[in-house]
Amino acid sequence: MPLTELTATSRVTVFPLESLTVAYTTQSTDERGLGDIGLVTIVDEHSDGEELWRLARDLGGRNSGGEQARWILTQASRARVIAAYIDLPRAKWTAYIRRRFELDALFANHDFLMTGRVELPRL
Repeated sequence: MPLTELTATSRVTVFPLESLTVAYTTQSTDERGLGDIGLVTIVDEHSDGEELWRLARDLGGRNSGGEQARWILTQASRARVIAAYIDLPRAKWTAYIRRRFELDALFANHDFLMTGRVELPRL
């Protein structure tokens, strides 16, 4: 997938995952605002988001793209539920998306997972 840039203001949960700082937010494919896209990104200007997929494979023991995507979304959802680190209720952010994955079924209320890197206001 070519690099896609997204800018928005939304709730962002920032949490540690191994040696990474990860940010999770949601986006919607239409005006209903369902948050059907899970956006899980790395807070690092040198990242491309592929680190998440490697962790899902190596740490999570997942082999297929669908299993890896579900593992990534599970880590993000868990961090949001337990308030693992920082919750930014109305953060303005810019994400640079490298991978968009369509799930074969709804998972954690998402139809899609997008990964890459994100720029956030100073934490």
